[in-house]
Amino acid sequence: MTVHYPEVWDLDSLFPGGSDSRKLRVHMNESVTKLETFEEHVQKFEVPTSKEDASKVFELLEEMNHMMRHLSQSGAFIGCLMAQNTQDKKAGILESEAASLSARFQNSFQKIQQDLSKTDDTVWEELLTKDLLHKFTFILNEWREEAKMLLSEKEESLITALSIDGYHGWSQLYDMLVGEISVTVTVEGEKKTLSVGQANNLSSHKDATVRKESYEKLEEAWTEKEEFFAKTLNSIGGFRLETYKKRGWGNPLQEPLHINRMKQETLDAMWGAISKNKQPFVDYLNQKAQLLGKDGLDWYDVDAPVTESTQQFTYQEGAEFILEQFGKFGPELAQFSKHAFENGWIEAEDRPNKRPGGFCTGLPLSEESRIFMTYSGSMSNVATLAHELGHAFHSYALRPVHSLNRSYAMNVAETASTFAEMIVADAAVKNAQSKDEKIALLEDKVQRSVAFFMNIHSRFLFETRFYEERKNGVVPVARLNELMEEAQNEGFAGGLASTHPHFWASKLHFYITYVPFYNFPYTFGYLFSLSVYAKALEEGSSFEEKYMALLRDTAIMSAEDLAMKHLGEDITQQAFWEKGIALCVQDAEEFISLTSEEA
Repeated sequence: MTVHYPEVWDLDSLFPGGSDSRKLRVHMNESVTKLETFEEHVQKFEVPTSKEDASKVFELLEEMNHMMRHLSQSGAFIGCLMAQNTQDKKAGILESEAASLSARFQNSFQKIQQDLSKTDDTVWEELLTKDLLHKFTFILNEWREEAKMLLSEKEESLITALSIDGYHGWSQLYDMLVGEISVTVTVEGEKKTLSVGQANNLSSHKDATVRKESYEKLEEAWTEKEEFFAKTLNSIGGFRLETYKKRGWGNPLQEPLHINRMKQETLDAMWGAISKNKQPFVDYLNQKAQLLGKDGLDWYDVDAPVTESTQQFTYQEGAEFILEQFGKFGPELAQFSKHAFENGWIEAEDRPNKRPGGFCTGLPLSEESRIFMTYSGSMSNVATLAHELGHAFHSYALRPVHSLNRSYAMNVAETASTFAEMIVADAAVKNAQSKDEKIALLEDKVQRSVAFFMNIHSRFLFETRFYEERKNGVVPVARLNELMEEAQNEGFAGGLASTHPHFWASKLHFYITYVPFYNFPYTFGYLFSLSVYAKALEEGSSFEEKYMALLRDTAIMSAEDLAMKHLGEDITQQAFWEKGIALCVQDAEEFISLTSEEA
């Protein structure tokens, strides 16, 4: 019997009634009460003076952990409400309430950090030898080091409080602005009014006229509101830079590198290796332009299909294909993903008023995840679905680990998701039934390399340069457009005939305030996962257990230590990154070879 997987997620099993949920209201009220008690305990907490204080520290950590999980449960749920319907005004109010509670929690957390940083070094080492605290050694040392990088407790509390309606408020405004945008595009002879997410999905439409029109209509929308977006981006950047200045941080990359637990040398090695190896991907872009009958590739044709037989998958077919390929890797990944499909963890329906993009969010109290995307049947959509399931599996793999040791960084988070995506993309190419189908599926793989090596590099270049100029004052719209086009020309190594000047306005990632530089971790995860994938191919299904062990270590060591322990590689050297790039070059060269052959 064929199983029918729901395309709309189940949120009622968490808090029935959506933004009107009484259960959610009770939970939020409980959060306030719990938070007040927690704040009292934090205020009474004193700097540890001997190893006998280990139990006192442990008790506070356990209370903090419970508080964090309680807030995350409702915060993740509200985020789902906001994503599934941008017109849900009540969800917007709940989001502001949740942000306020999170800020209060952050203030208490910062006091704990400050108190731990004031602990005498000898006492600190003794505390970490105690059984109660030893397993938290990495995260506690990290908190202690972070505290030394920050301002005083009062100053940091003020920054956190002001960030609710300032810093984070600008990010929420961006979401509102994008949620209000709709464009009318003619698709197959019919005029359709589409959200930004739906219009973005047309970038891979087989009809060049549709691709061009959707791009141009969106560009008109970004242009119409460009001053709003510029004000928002400048305000986020200004707040961030002023905070860095007060803390004495001269490099805007200091925070994102710290968050991702990686060194500047690692980041430099990665981009250096990529910059040296872009020509095969420029050749691919030029080949694609020729196949489309153009002298050069325009921005809106980067995702265009080059064959007539671009395979479409219903949601059910996409799900079954993913499960089949995951099953070849290992039973746990397949069984977990089947559970996610069957139990309504995934929001995939193509409908108006959904937020653009995709994500996976964790619900720590119920030990579940929810995945958000807009599925329209392309192989790229199938890969995105596999990608988000990879995130969810990462959380699943960490279940045996204490909650305080589960806070992994974005770069290694993208390793798990991209690994899952590769399993599916690779299988799709191998299973191709015809030459045209193989070309289409192979190109889908190459497009991801172009995205990670070129598109995301251009985002990184833009953001780096934006922050340098923002130090001297507000960066106007015209200059933002120039910076974006310059970054795209460099990121794509001159491989495009036209660029997207308002990309800075269209990309949500530039407006995310909780994680700065929401770009390079994707490329890190892509290349890092290639090494993991190579080991998986060598060892077969027996590798799953080792893979899950790697995932469990992602939150308790640096990126460099993780790579050395599980892969035996030094990621501060370009040689490591070039191994992964070489595999991607092979895909680009095979695509060029296949599409150059005589029919």
